[in-house]
Amino acid sequence: MNNDKLPSSNPEEDLATRFPTAYTILFFLIILVAALTWIVPAGQYERSMNEEVGREVAVPGTYQTVDPNPQGFVDVMLAPTAGFYDPDSYVANAIDVALFVLFLGGFLGVMNATGAIDTGIRSAMHRLEGREIWMIPILMTLFALGGTTYGMAEETLAFYAILIPVIISAGYDAVTGVAIILVGAGIGVLGSTINPFATVIAANAANTPFTDGIGLRFVLLIGGLIICAAYVMRYAHRVKADPSLSVVAKQRDAHRKLFLQGHDELENFDLTGTQKIALTIFALTFVVMIWGVSSQGWWMAQMGSLFFGAAIVIGLIARLGEKKLTGSFVDGARDLLGVALVVGLARGIVVVMEQGMIADTILHSAENTLGGLPELTFINLMFWIEVGMSFFVPSSSGLAVLSMPILAPLADFANVGRDLVVTAYQSANGLVNLINPTFAVVVGGLAIGRVSYDRWLAFIWPLLLILTVFITVVISVGAFL
Repeated sequence: MNNDKLPSSNPEEDLATRFPTAYTILFFLIILVAALTWIVPAGQYERSMNEEVGREVAVPGTYQTVDPNPQGFVDVMLAPTAGFYDPDSYVANAIDVALFVLFLGGFLGVMNATGAIDTGIRSAMHRLEGREIWMIPILMTLFALGGTTYGMAEETLAFYAILIPVIISAGYDAVTGVAIILVGAGIGVLGSTINPFATVIAANAANTPFTDGIGLRFVLLIGGLIICAAYVMRYAHRVKADPSLSVVAKQRDAHRKLFLQGHDELENFDLTGTQKIALTIFALTFVVMIWGVSSQGWWMAQMGSLFFGAAIVIGLIARLGEKKLTGSFVDGARDLLGVALVVGLARGIVVVMEQGMIADTILHSAENTLGGLPELTFINLMFWIEVGMSFFVPSSSGLAVLSMPILAPLADFANVGRDLVVTAYQSANGLVNLINPTFAVVVGGLAIGRVSYDRWLAFIWPLLLILTVFITVVISVGAFL
């Protein structure tokens, strides 16, 4: 009997097969937002330059309806291209992120050509045997520190291809590797303390010192990190004990073949002198990247150039030769081309919303909803309004510039500190950006980790519920302090 046409006996496997890719999800979201521009009235606030923020911000009380600009078929088709570069947008463009991803892929391709990563992974697993579980809280803490101090987000894309093979070699799955990075940095951004791209910009736009409310944000950071690390460790422990409990169990063999690339069969744990030098340069590259972003104001162009230069240095030291060096770089960039395209698609959603002039209308509705509410109701409704807006404006700085000048002054009438509004905004944005399909960091990280969006939701939804309850309790207590 031919069973080729029989349906799968596993409904979960059928769902994973039928669930659309990130490209399809994002394109349908572009269509959905375009449809909303035909329904939601167009409107705009007047804007003025805020020197402290360094951008134009909305002026409270100046909202007015304008002639509609509904987005049609041509606009939808142009959105992915416009998503890469739109000079008039208040949200960061995607072209620099996409190019950074390609340079990163080339850098990793050159490193793989040296064989240093394969041998290094085997050596690390040999040394950590029996203690691998403690990698999870240590690494999540490091990523959380990056998130809370300088808003580590796009920079995390550089770590997936490095960390996931180590995690899979330790007996866990690709989702564990993705969670360490995405949830680790994400909880840091959710509990931002001195993050200039979230807390500082939002506080300046709200006309309140960014240090006000920092104690409550430390509670969110530390408590959230403990919750998230415990959740990921529990999941990883269960997966290692029984791989069938993995949410990507059906992809286990494919992931091992893809990420381990044969080094499971390597018996030699000893690195050559050249490989040790290559790994040293490899590590120093990331140290320099973090230093540049955190203290020198670097962004994607500088980081991309750093990885490009490091790839050349490593290729020369490893004596790869001109053809193998350039071929490895191009092959590595090709491997991440899909991620670069996802970045532009995600940004295209925001472009359609901006051109359809419905963002300010949504903000105006939130302004009317919040007026005159008691403290507890006000701050919790503020949180949920920011949750909704975060899906359309995933950028923490973009959402701060858009919403804080309008919504923060309403706190004065509700007898709530403006610093608590900033905390509610960053908590909402950080929470949503753990799953936001319009956020390039989410879809890009999942693409590199080869984890489908539905499988990620299956893993993270209980954690989202726990974090939502935790945030609600913290900001509710903050309203009465």
